[in-house]
Amino acid sequence: MKTEETRIALVGIILTTHQSVGELNALLSEYSDYIIGRMGIPYREKHLSIISVALDAPGSIISALSGKLGMLPGVSTKTIYARTPGSLPETPKKDERL
Repeated sequence: MKTEETRIALVGIILTTHQSVGELNALLSEYSDYIIGRMGIPYREKHLSIISVALDAPGSIISALSGKLGMLPGVSTKTIYARTPGSLPETPKKDERL
């Protein structure tokens, strides 16, 4: 059985209501094996919370988590992926440049 290659990603979450806190935490617990770390910042003056979740997971897992989070009421997400050495194009050697 071939295992899917993992990617490093950061899921940014904006939470505008406390209505979905329980479901959000349940989803993060469900995917905890893939979570490298998380940070939450309550922004009381604006009545919202900002959460960042760092992941090392297969792309399908990252997409599934981000999609499920984004469907919760009062939750917005954006996912960015790290450029890892294997995902970058090779730099041409000095002789091969135009």
